[in-house]
Amino acid sequence: MKNNKTLGIVLSIVGIFTGLLLLFLLADIYQVNIDGKIMGERPDEAITVQIVFALLSWLGVSAGALWVMVLYGFQKNQSWAWFYGVVASSIQLLAGFFPIIPPSSIGLPAPTMWVFLLAAVLWFGMLLIGGVDKKVIVFAFISGLAFVLTFIDGVGAISRYQTEEKGFISSMYMMSQSINWLGAAVWAMFIFGLVRGKQWSMPVGVFAASMSMFGGYPVGLTDVIIQGRASMFLVAPIMSTILLVALLLPGTPKMLKLEK
Repeated sequence: MKNNKTLGIVLSIVGIFTGLLLLFLLADIYQVNIDGKIMGERPDEAITVQIVFALLSWLGVSAGALWVMVLYGFQKNQSWAWFYGVVASSIQLLAGFFPIIPPSSIGLPAPTMWVFLLAAVLWFGMLLIGGVDKKVIVFAFISGLAFVLTFIDGVGAISRYQTEEKGFISSMYMMSQSINWLGAAVWAMFIFGLVRGKQWSMPVGVFAASMSMFGGYPVGLTDVIIQGRASMFLVAPIMSTILLVALLLPGTPKMLKLEK
């Protein structure tokens, strides 16, 4: 499937459709989820939905527009087309995944699952067209999980800030919020550099893992030590710690074909 122009054109059209599908699905479930959270006496989650669904729509629809550029690239036999398809599908994976969680928690349909599944097909398809090594694809996929989970830590902080009594604990959630979103952005940069075989992706990966750890461990440990409860905030930094160790292993650059 490497350098398959026809497949690239087909997937690009699907990507454009996916961006528009996300727009209409999020518009359809937006107010319903806000009202459902309020009825369930979770106004904090209603505000989180109000903010994050809109943000993900902006990103996901922009990715749909990016697919138009990718389509143009494949039609003109441009070597860069598959890479920007990876960028667009990565954004759509994120945009399709999180909106599954709020409606599922209150028994409502979660139709953006289709966006997530389509984006997953597009992501793997672009990597195969680009001829990316299978080991690199696996490492990029695992890093993609850290990317999504780190973003979700930033989402969780918005909700948790509203429910905690104002003081050190609530402040800790808000201080970490954008650290996690920035960390997710750095993870995305690492993945994009990795699949193109860029040597600079190694230090960027170290940076991304550290951002996720700095954003996730403080709030996660605050939950465990001060609040006395298990914390989902710890999943992203734990995964990022494992990835950091993997990145620092001597054989990793060779395995990922990032050696000079």
